[in-house]
Formats: sequence, C-alpha cells, structure tokens
Amino acid sequence: MSNLLISAQSLGKKYKLGELVLALSLRDRVTDAVRSIGKKKRAPAEFWALRDVSFDLHDGEVIGVIGRNGAGKSTLLKIISRITEPTEGAAHLYGRVSSLLEVGVGFHPELSGRENVFLNGAILSMSRVEIRRKFDEIVAFAEVEQFIDTPVKRYSSGMYVRLAFAVAAHLEPDVLIVDEVLAVGDIAFQRKCLGKMEDIRRTGRAVLVVSHNMSLISQLCENVLWLDGGKVVRSGPTREVIAAYMAQGVGGSAEWIPDAPLGDTFEYHRVWIDGGSGDAGTVAADRAFDIVYDFTVKKPMHPGRLALLIASAEGTPIFTSTSTDRLSAIREPWKLGRQRVRCTIPGHLLVPGRYFVTISEQVDMVEVLRERIFAFTVTEQNSLTTRDARLGIIAPLLEWRAEECS
Repeated sequence: MSNLLISAQSLGKKYKLGELVLALSLRDRVTDAVRSIGKKKRAPAEFWALRDVSFDLHDGEVIGVIGRNGAGKSTLLKIISRITEPTEGAAHLYGRVSSLLEVGVGFHPELSGRENVFLNGAILSMSRVEIRRKFDEIVAFAEVEQFIDTPVKRYSSGMYVRLAFAVAAHLEPDVLIVDEVLAVGDIAFQRKCLGKMEDIRRTGRAVLVVSHNMSLISQLCENVLWLDGGKVVRSGPTREVIAAYMAQGVGGSAEWIPDAPLGDTFEYHRVWIDGGSGDAGTVAADRAFDIVYDFTVKKPMHPGRLALLIASAEGTPIFTSTSTDRLSAIREPWKLGRQRVRCTIPGHLLVPGRYFVTISEQVDMVEVLRERIFAFTVTEQNSLTTRDARLGIIAPLLEWRAEECS
C-alpha cells in the first residue's frame, strides 16, 4: 500500500487588491497618514487566487497541474511549499519537500554555487556529510563545474536553473515540486530533467509538476489536476483531462477578439485565420493560409515582435514563428494607427487534424503570451489523389530527383 506524502484539503487563498503592506518604520507610518488626509478610505476588493482545491499525492506518483496563466497553479505550489499560507483549508506534508518554483527563488545571489548547494541542503535538514556525498553528482548534472565558486548572481538564467534543479532533485526529497522554470533550459537539459524525475518516481518518491507543455505532462504524469479561475475543473487520468482541457474554451470560429483594450501603446482588434474557404475554421492540407493580426499602434515605438505557436490537439508544439525571423523580418518602425500583419503557413505542411493557436507580442521589452486563443481544423487535401498516411507531426512534400551515376 502506498504512503501518503501530501494531502491538500479545501485549499483557498484570498488576496485583497489595493491593500497596503504594513509600514515598517515610524517614518512610513507618518507618510501613510499624511497621504490619506482628505481621501476616502475604500474597502479593498477581494480576489480568490485559489478556492476549494483538494488532492492527495502518494509515493511513486507524479501529478501534473495544468491551466491557463492566472489559473492558480503557482499559488497552489507556493502553499504546498510553505512559501505562503492558505486563507482556508490545510496542506499536510508527510516527508521532506524540495521545490523549484521561480528563477531566483531559493538561492542567495551573493553566495557562490558551492555555498548555495550547502545552504539548500541545510534547509532540507541534511548533514554536511550527506551533502558532500551528493556534491560532485549535483555539479556534474548542472554542468557548472567551472563556475561553482562564482556568485550565482553572475550566472545566466540557464545556468541558474540547471543548478537549482540539480540541487532540488539530488538532495533526496520525498516530494519534488517543479514549476514551469524548466522552460528556461535547453532541450538536452530538459531531457535530463525528465529522466531524473522518472528516477525519483521509480525510487518511491513523488513529483508535483506544473507545465504548459501537454506533451511533457503526458509523458511524465499518471494523473492531472486542471485548474481554472483558482478552482479544480477536473482531475483524473492524464489523457482524459488533457483532452478535455484542450477542447474547452475554443469555439468553432477561427478568430480571437479581445474582451477589453490591452494597453496604451499596442491594442489588438482581432486575430484570425484567412484560409480562402467558406468555413473559417477549416483549411485544406494542400492550401496555404494566413494568420492575420489586426491591431492599433497608439504611441511611437520601434518594431515589436509578434509570434505564434501552432500546437496539436494533444498540446504537442508543432512549430513557432516570429515576425523577426531572419528571412522575413519586419524591421521598419510601426506607424501610428491601424496595422495589419500576416503570417503565411504553406500548404503541404500540417497533417489533417485539430490545431490550436497561441500568440504573443513583445512591445517595449515586455512579452505577453495569449494561450490557445482559437482552434482550426486541417482537412485532407482537395486533390483527387489522397496522400498515404504518414508518420510524423508534419507532412511536407519534399523534392526528390534521380541522378545518373557516371
């Protein structure tokens, strides 16, 4: 019989928007009092980041947590990690928990990599002997041998994450908690992390992981918790929950119209598919189609960067493209007023199936991600000859030619 490691019972976390942090000095208190003269005191609005969330995690189990940005995933992990207290409910931990949440959390920037390894081990109640026994393995896994005695504030984000994951995973926690930070690492390192998490599961320990990568979640997790608006929408076997998650929230219309203005510099009006067919949500596999961005530039600015990600219905990323790609970069400053930008996706690329579109824009050095804003379906090509079913996630028609041998 498996042992219970985490029991979350009706967890809730409430924040009060506009509420001031308690003053830390007499000067702060006097300043706050002066600022409030003549102003009506307005009751802060309440915001529930998490509400009535319950689940159990047993040894040898890997549970994934999925949901859109702002769904409450990171708040849940912070409560489980004892970084923040729940407003209601309780999280009971029955073992040693190691967390890898945000880049920059858990390490002291002024200390070297070596010193931070020992500091984190001490926080996990490990003796120096235990830490020394694991030290070389941690450094080798993180691939930071040359920089282990350098203050971590000088590390790149990739180096930082590699060392942070190596420390969290190798100090033998009963539960490893991992947020989306693995997206910072390269593909080779992500594979190493997946292998390490599999090792943790096989040795009877447990993993709680948050990711937007449905392919990773499918590969790693047996069960999934889907959050939306701070509440559990569905939980259960991975394949069933992911299928429901990918199908929700996207209608048949292959377009996105924002509910409200999105900024004082850059504002979307509409993003849609122009496929040249009567049904806007359907494109033929052999036909090119455009994803069209319609927006207004409100203030003078250098060219921003538009990007899109096409993903399968299962969440597997198919490809990404940006408006600053080398061969087709948009380099001229955007003019004030209404603009329209098209990204053309060639025919004979996507296999028949259902796809989701995620977009992002980078304006004034700030990048905003808008996940799965609409869906579309690729149908078999219109030509009389039907292509044979092919393995792979794309089906390009490549050039083949015969050459005579002399």
